[in-house]
Amino acid sequence: MDYSRYTESNRRAWNEVTPMHQEAKQEKFFKAFKTPGYVSLDRLITERIRKIGLKEKRVAQLGCNDGRETLSLKNLEAETATGFDISDAAIAEAIRLSETSGVKCEFVQSDIYAIPEKYNGAFDFIYISIGVFGWMPDLAGFFRVASRLLVPGGEILIYEQHPVAEIFDAENRVEPLKIVNRYFNDEPMADDAGFDYWGGKSYRGEVSYWFFHSMGTIITRLIESGIQIKSLQEYPHDISSMWEHIEKTGKMLPLSYILHGQKL
Repeated sequence: MDYSRYTESNRRAWNEVTPMHQEAKQEKFFKAFKTPGYVSLDRLITERIRKIGLKEKRVAQLGCNDGRETLSLKNLEAETATGFDISDAAIAEAIRLSETSGVKCEFVQSDIYAIPEKYNGAFDFIYISIGVFGWMPDLAGFFRVASRLLVPGGEILIYEQHPVAEIFDAENRVEPLKIVNRYFNDEPMADDAGFDYWGGKSYRGEVSYWFFHSMGTIITRLIESGIQIKSLQEYPHDISSMWEHIEKTGKMLPLSYILHGQKL
């Protein structure tokens, strides 16, 4: 099935919002990466990556956005670091961040499903972080791409928002635990309300599509791509800035997870 109408619409939506994010961040990461060895990742995932070890490894990030996490992977001793993202504007910002900071990384503008074959078997480690899966209409296809990019024995590390969080309303502070969405949902959410999560600017713009994937689907599609699961940990803390009100209820619901796999 051709999913390009979804991904192309999402590309336009990200190109539209990226300048707003740049304005809201006020060069925050351009200043931060002037400090040698700076890492923008949180302590939990940084410690996990250090435990795995990136020294002498060729690393890729799928859905790298503005590149700050890709630069962080390079600063965690990766031999090389490459970021892929569909947004032209985000990749342009990532390149500028790399050039300004002197942290040498490669950035490639591409629909994840269309990453060039020259990158097949080019990486020892792939990192996927918060908010990537929701933009992907075809999770099986996504993991097939990840698998073909890895060398045999290569590892994949996922630090993502837990799909359980999405049954709640990200805006409802009065009844934070009120269930408003189905956990098992095959229909994408189409929205033109914009998503300036950095500055909070309200606007009507390009239609974007968000896709729901259950934990079972994520695990199954990963295994089907030829990647063996090494570990899965679930956590009650929010990593998206969307579900802090759920975390503050103290109900210890799963809001994030780390999934570690290895290509067979």
